[in-house]
Amino acid sequence: MRLDLLSGLNAEQAARRPAILITDLASGEQRLVRAKDIRNDPLEDELQEYLRLGKSGLLEKEGHQFFLTVQVPPVKVVIVGAVHISQALAPLMRGVDLDAIIIDPRTAFATPERFPDVTVLAEWPDAVLPGMSLDRYTAMVALTHDPKIDDPALSAALRSSCFYIGALGSRKTHERRTHRLMAAGFTDADIARIHAPIGLDIGAVSPAEIAVSILAEIIATLRRDRRRAA
Repeated sequence: MRLDLLSGLNAEQAARRPAILITDLASGEQRLVRAKDIRNDPLEDELQEYLRLGKSGLLEKEGHQFFLTVQVPPVKVVIVGAVHISQALAPLMRGVDLDAIIIDPRTAFATPERFPDVTVLAEWPDAVLPGMSLDRYTAMVALTHDPKIDDPALSAALRSSCFYIGALGSRKTHERRTHRLMAAGFTDADIARIHAPIGLDIGAVSPAEIAVSILAEIIATLRRDRRRAA
């Protein structure tokens, strides 16, 4: 690989931007396509599909063979609330290669013992989120039911390009949440980005079942949105 291509890949990785390295298997020629340039590429449709899947692979088109090396940022899920649902959700995320971060200022709940092998921050969301990169490969999940904790996290997510924002609570709870967020300056279009009640409607009852519904909704949203990642 040419040094300039390697440097370009490394730069995109450091900036948490997706990119695809295209190798012509017949000639050995390579070119780097950054996400912002996919729409102008002759292989646009194919590149969009590979980016959506997030996997490298062989492409055959018009008698040519190309190997597409797909580089996408690791997806991180910021979970606000060290609750029972979070305890079920974090291990599920490890199983599908999603990086979980737990945020909860309540030190009795936000402990390594309750969340082994997970990054746990016993801090208020508005204290730690400004230092995080909340980009299009970040999901935000608010689970505490406490407006003092959930609302700052949701506000930070709505000001960012998070691909998924979800909040636990009934429709009445979300209606009250909507009033608070609108009073804080958010529009109907902003608030429409929030998945609430959170999770796919699978009739979930237990914390573990709710965790499954949340994870499924995150994955469904991720796969849809990767098509538009450029």
